[in-house]
Amino acid sequence: MSKTVEQISFNMKHVKSKDSEIELLLRCELWKRGLHYRKNVKTIIGKPDIAFIGKKVAVFCDSEFWHGYDWYQKKTEIKSRREFWIPKIEKNMERDKEVNAKLEAEGWIVLRFWGKDIKKNVEACANLIVVALKEREI
Repeated sequence: MSKTVEQISFNMKHVKSKDSEIELLLRCELWKRGLHYRKNVKTIIGKPDIAFIGKKVAVFCDSEFWHGYDWYQKKTEIKSRREFWIPKIEKNMERDKEVNAKLEAEGWIVLRFWGKDIKKNVEACANLIVVALKEREI
């Protein structure tokens, strides 16, 4: 059963740009470990979902649709408004690469996690963040 344009539009308007399910899962795990962070910091390039400013570690929680997971396969599955969605998602993917490069040039460690990976094993994602934080210890 295919969705109507109105249903799709309604769904897309309700996608959260911050405090999404995947962000909350990861932040909750980090908080349980006693890690303190800032969220959605506007003054850092790309507005990381989670930032450890003193250690210069930026964490992004990327949803598969908006950030182009398995893009060459998935873009063939987009059926409606392809002329809008394909360039939009490809622009997001390019912006992600630019953000990574700029942050790394400024000395940041950039970690990006797919939503499916956070949902499947949030502990493993948090472990990678801990490793990055330990790299920055003096």
